[in-house]
Amino acid sequence: MSHPFRTEQPERNCDKKYSDYKRYKSNLAIDFHQKCGYTDCSHRWFGGQRTFQIDHLKPCSKYPELKTEYSNLVYCCSYVNRAKSEDDSPNYLDPCETDYNEHFERDDRGFIVPKTKQGRYMCHHMQLYLYRYAIIWNLDRLCDRIDKLQTIKTPTQEVEKLLFELLKKFYEYNKYLAENQ
Repeated sequence: MSHPFRTEQPERNCDKKYSDYKRYKSNLAIDFHQKCGYTDCSHRWFGGQRTFQIDHLKPCSKYPELKTEYSNLVYCCSYVNRAKSEDDSPNYLDPCETDYNEHFERDDRGFIVPKTKQGRYMCHHMQLYLYRYAIIWNLDRLCDRIDKLQTIKTPTQEVEKLLFELLKKFYEYNKYLAENQ
């Protein structure tokens, strides 16, 4: 069974103009729903906004005129930003201009699965296949479910089961981080 890649489409809404692209970070965090534009993983598992980075969809080393253009900026985790680096392949899809659900999906374990040529290129070059993104997707889903269940006044077995699942996934992610430092 497959799952949609993302449920909320990022949308650039900032109309301010800054001479330093880093000043857009707060706006990007809002427009990208506090998630990586490429992996759709919540920034909370990476240390929040302070550790997230700004990618230039078209690298500013090759397109200096786009260095501070908001339409060229993508809120993302450091891992994919570093993996993409200065690559300016036309296979990189703008997360705000493209429905990533057409190019990627998630399998039952949460792994990102490419569906198109561009998706395969991005998955390979940005290492979107890594285990960390599957774990984080599961953590995000569990947190969303727990948030919904918080409206229940009396804890139920379902709430307790979800909390236990969340603890297991958190432990799994923590172990993954420790092993990959």
